[in-house]
Amino acid sequence: MATTTTTTQAAVQTFAIDKAHSEVLFQVRHLVTKVRGRFTSFNGTVVLDEEHPDRSSLNFVVAADSVDTSTADRDAHLRSADFFDVEHYPTLTFVSSTIEKKTGERYDVAGTLTIRGVSKPVTLPVVFLGFAKDPWGNVRAGFETEITINRKDFGLTWNAALETGGFLVGDEVKITVSFQAVRQ
Repeated sequence: MATTTTTTQAAVQTFAIDKAHSEVLFQVRHLVTKVRGRFTSFNGTVVLDEEHPDRSSLNFVVAADSVDTSTADRDAHLRSADFFDVEHYPTLTFVSSTIEKKTGERYDVAGTLTIRGVSKPVTLPVVFLGFAKDPWGNVRAGFETEITINRKDFGLTWNAALETGGFLVGDEVKITVSFQAVRQ
């Protein structure tokens, strides 16, 4: 019985996201093109049970005030009450509830995404990129996901009507996350 417990514990691994080798990107339509940006401050944990993926979990936290579109005025506007309202809602979070292996290295990670205090269920199509040992002996795991959300569903409703019709900012936001995580 003790051997079974040891084997089960060995199969479960905890990984911390390595910010230096990870990125959180987004893009949204602005007038006739797309504006791209990123968040520079985030952290998270992956609990990985390879034998039983349904027992695995993901917890991811992004600092809303770390939004960066390479334009200081736009970034200040995104931090304001018109958009992320970072004073009242300092983080964006994703907490998984279920993980289901689909095919090969693809998983559906269902959970709750919270932006600006609004929580909605979403399912992330996650690709597991595998394990590698770095030159210092640390075991790393890689993951990627991409999802499109409607920003209005999360209370990000600010916009400006255009004289020619339509609006300044599109409703759909594509979010791409790629990260390495280090086994703890």
